[in-house]
Amino acid sequence: MSSHATFGQRSQVLLKALIERYVREGQPVGSRTLADDSRLQLSPATVRNIMAELEDLGLIKSPHTSAGRIPTASGYRVFVDTLLTVKPLAHSELRQLQEQIPADVTPDELLQSASTILSGITRMAGVVMLPKRLQLSLRQIDFLPLAEKKVLVILVINSREVQNRIIHTDRNYSAAELQQAANYINQHFTGKSLEAVREGIVREMSMARDSMSQIMLTAIEMADKAISEAKQPGGCVVAGQTNLMNYAEMGDVDKLRQLFEAFNQQQSILYLLDQSIIAEGMQIFIGEESGYEVFDDCSVITAPYRLAGEVVGVLGVIGPTRMDYERMIPIVDVTARLVGAALNSPE
Repeated sequence: MSSHATFGQRSQVLLKALIERYVREGQPVGSRTLADDSRLQLSPATVRNIMAELEDLGLIKSPHTSAGRIPTASGYRVFVDTLLTVKPLAHSELRQLQEQIPADVTPDELLQSASTILSGITRMAGVVMLPKRLQLSLRQIDFLPLAEKKVLVILVINSREVQNRIIHTDRNYSAAELQQAANYINQHFTGKSLEAVREGIVREMSMARDSMSQIMLTAIEMADKAISEAKQPGGCVVAGQTNLMNYAEMGDVDKLRQLFEAFNQQQSILYLLDQSIIAEGMQIFIGEESGYEVFDDCSVITAPYRLAGEVVGVLGVIGPTRMDYERMIPIVDVTARLVGAALNSPE
């Protein structure tokens, strides 16, 4: 913010004191309270002058009818960027998080539980973006004939995730044909990522079809259908949306309805999470910074989680702008690290 230049030491101390009290109590803060809180030995008149300056800078504002002031999104931004000292997580909270991250579960289950854990410990909405590029590698594929041009596909991914799906085919296939097709795919593609399998299949389809045996054609048709319908990761998991009903400033029914719609439709959340992936580090969107009107009264704190050193997704919390940033930032950061560690642990 360009106005930082006119922003002296006393102004910073007062802004920090005002935001900390407002975060704790949710009530507009008056100059007398602030004079006491800041321990600066300033007269209420001096405090009023500094508050007027902070208001001119757009860092605080006066809500209707009240004599006190509350922070604006810009005020929170200055606070988060320059005035905040993030402390490491309390030992008890760290232990609580470590104990809650489940072991021996599929990546999907791990990520589902991460959003619940985040919402539980922060009393806000926990959100986890499912990886777009989580390496799904093919362990085995089997095809079983069903009636009326339908085939059951059993897809074993990584070491323990089994996906079953029914695909519709152009004709009926015998069990023997399907067995040969499965053998062909398992022989050529086991251990490769689904992405590579799909690319390999597309490549083979584009090669001279005439020179292909019927087995190969069948195998390729089956695999193409099965894999293009494999649960493609993406999307996000949100838990604890109803926690947001407990904050007075989010209490406007119309606002909440719009917010819940945004949670259900996910596009806007996914867009924010996508931006966080690109940025690779912790991200904090305060109020209007998200670019989505529905999040104007919210802040979103996200941190990336990694698989084999590469960022594959992000997780975080969504809550009112009046959140305890000092506490939320380390919780989100540590949860992302724990989730990454769990994803990377040998099976």
